[in-house]
Amino acid sequence: MIIRRRLTVGVGILLATLTAGLGTALPAAADEAPTKASPKVELVLDVSGSMRTRDIDGQSRMTAAKQAFNEVLDAVPEQVQLGIRTLGADYPGDDRKVGCKDTKQLYPVGPLDRTEAKTAVATLAPTGWTPIGPALLGAADDLEGGDSTRRIVLISDGEDTCGPLDPCEVARDIAARGIHLVIDTLGLVPNAKIRQQLTCIAEATGGTYTAVQHTDELSDRVTQLVDRAAEPVVTPVATEGADSCSAAPQLKAGLYTDREKLGEHRWYRVDVLPGQELRASVSVSADRAVNNDYGVLLRAVTVHGREIVRGSDSGTGRTDAISSGLRYPKPEQDDTDSTDSTDKPAAETVCLQLSNSFSAPASVKTSPGMPVELTVDVVDAPDDAADAAAFGLGRGWWLLGVLVLTGLIAGLLVGWISRWRIAVWRTN
Repeated sequence: MIIRRRLTVGVGILLATLTAGLGTALPAAADEAPTKASPKVELVLDVSGSMRTRDIDGQSRMTAAKQAFNEVLDAVPEQVQLGIRTLGADYPGDDRKVGCKDTKQLYPVGPLDRTEAKTAVATLAPTGWTPIGPALLGAADDLEGGDSTRRIVLISDGEDTCGPLDPCEVARDIAARGIHLVIDTLGLVPNAKIRQQLTCIAEATGGTYTAVQHTDELSDRVTQLVDRAAEPVVTPVATEGADSCSAAPQLKAGLYTDREKLGEHRWYRVDVLPGQELRASVSVSADRAVNNDYGVLLRAVTVHGREIVRGSDSGTGRTDAISSGLRYPKPEQDDTDSTDSTDKPAAETVCLQLSNSFSAPASVKTSPGMPVELTVDVVDAPDDAADAAAFGLGRGWWLLGVLVLTGLIAGLLVGWISRWRIAVWRTN
């Protein structure tokens, strides 16, 4: 009886110890789980002299911007690291060289202290020039580092006054860095030239342009853009296509970005196992003025140069992006194809060739190339695919053989029917 009680007590102590150990180990394991990097956002505010103009709800543009900023700062999600940069806030003189360097970070990108940020914004007064290009370069530097998403929200009421540094070219150069930084622009003046420049800046990085003429519109739109930065998104992987299949980068399933010059060919490689289907799509953005009538071609080719399947599309200057895609289901490997049943099936290397027929006026810069977004997916092939590629059509000699056989049979039938009708006519 005593032995049984001691065993019971011992088992109870052992269970209690294990329970306590598990209770302390589980939170530790949870703490070790990787956390996603906080998104970074920088608000870039135009504080040039033109912001004194009183045309927004009976108050100056600067007053409306401050009021909107206060509302935005109150609504910033906790996980967002936010910063503020100004342009034209300090130098009131006429020296162009000095005025075009007038941009500084008002509040550093990081965890938000709402009171401190509001205090910094309250000190702003309309002052000088409009160096949009230098401000964008400074904001891009402010957001460097880490793997988080990055977004710049530019609020301005005028064109850049610091040429020849074109803000649109600056935005393209920023996009070409491959850091996946999006620039959204908001225009406070319904002017065609201002709209054109701010639209070009936004489109170069995949952002949006919005015209606002009321304080509540400005506040709502900036809040929406900051919230969008906190939403989970798939971060594309920057890659660089080659000029031949042999030198092309090896891609796996995922989303990729690249740059392609006008009229250029770029190559990528993907491995496809028997019983799998390759699905690839590409979008090329016309982020600059281009001539009408253009196209994009995506081809799947063997390493020996034989075309497997292709997808293409064309445009006439009415769209900002043009896309195409293709599917290639690889049949299952027959048992007779392998001498050893334990051998793993060999993957086929498929070369993806991306081509475009864009052209542009001589005044348009062709470097850096146009933004390219490439999606690659490798899935299980369907058991009963309905597309032509599943039956081997469109694969070089298969298609030619089918066409020849079809033409021969059709010719024999037409000839036989014609001779029969002539014979009947002669008899009658």
